[in-house]
Amino acid sequence: MKRTGSAVWKGDIKGGQGTVSTESGVLEEVNYSFSKRFGDEAGTNPEELIGAAHAACFSMALSGALGGSDLTADEITTSAQVTVVPADGGFAITAVHLTVRATVPGADAETFLKIAEGAKAGCPVSKVLNAEITMDAALND
Repeated sequence: MKRTGSAVWKGDIKGGQGTVSTESGVLEEVNYSFSKRFGDEAGTNPEELIGAAHAACFSMALSGALGGSDLTADEITTSAQVTVVPADGGFAITAVHLTVRATVPGADAETFLKIAEGAKAGCPVSKVLNAEITMDAALND
């Protein structure tokens, strides 16, 4: 299985702009720029796309891991906060923090957290990131 994302960039780093697309067409020539990435201009950027991919991957990994324990989530909500810092004359993604809330009938907090930790370690996106990955996971009341 192979999936493809693509980007086109025109111009210099600060004044230029680009578009990002996905093979599926979900993203098609979506604009991104320096000010959208490092400034206050609204719009997408690579780091938020990594965050969305990580949140989606983790949620599916957690669902699968819960199923392995005969548990099924009614809902899993995950956000991934990606930290970007200046490093070595450029920038680096140093950390991702997952915030997870789930409704899982029949699960207790200890079991859920253990399964969530395993899903965090096993998620393919977690494996590809060279960053510290932390997590705050809890069951909904």
